[in-house]
Amino acid sequence: MRAVLDTNVLCSALLTPGGLTDRLYRAWREGRFQLLTSEEQLEEFRRVTRYPRLKPFIEPTAAGAMHNELRRLAVLIAKLPIVDALRDPGDNFLLAMAQAGEADVLVTGDKHDLLSLKAFQRTRIVTARQFLGQIGDTLKRSPTRKVVAARRSRRRTAR
Repeated sequence: MRAVLDTNVLCSALLTPGGLTDRLYRAWREGRFQLLTSEEQLEEFRRVTRYPRLKPFIEPTAAGAMHNELRRLAVLIAKLPIVDALRDPGDNFLLAMAQAGEADVLVTGDKHDLLSLKAFQRTRIVTARQFLGQIGDTLKRSPTRKVVAARRSRRRTAR
């Protein structure tokens, strides 16, 4: 199965260790699906993980390691077609990746634009929870907000 993970899903995996998106990322690393990416996405990932509002919550080494894994292990789509299907033109490259890479699914948390499409050409657009269910990951309860907040607090005080 070929999949595109929205950049917000990748960043969420860094922000919530053990959460749905992290489990999805680990499922890819275990070889349970083939991940598609592009230079456009790698650049967006690098930029987003350096946003001042996210920097306190994302370890630079973890972001760098994920970036390197994506570059080294994911299928890099070199030439993206022009796609103009979304209200947010900044996300059209995700649909272009899905089209060029013949993705089965595009996984996102974007309810207002991408998820509302439900599909783009042959690619179904789903949430992380839906895709985990599809690849057979047992959906244990994610850590509560209090647990996640405590982890973040420990990270900040450790610096």
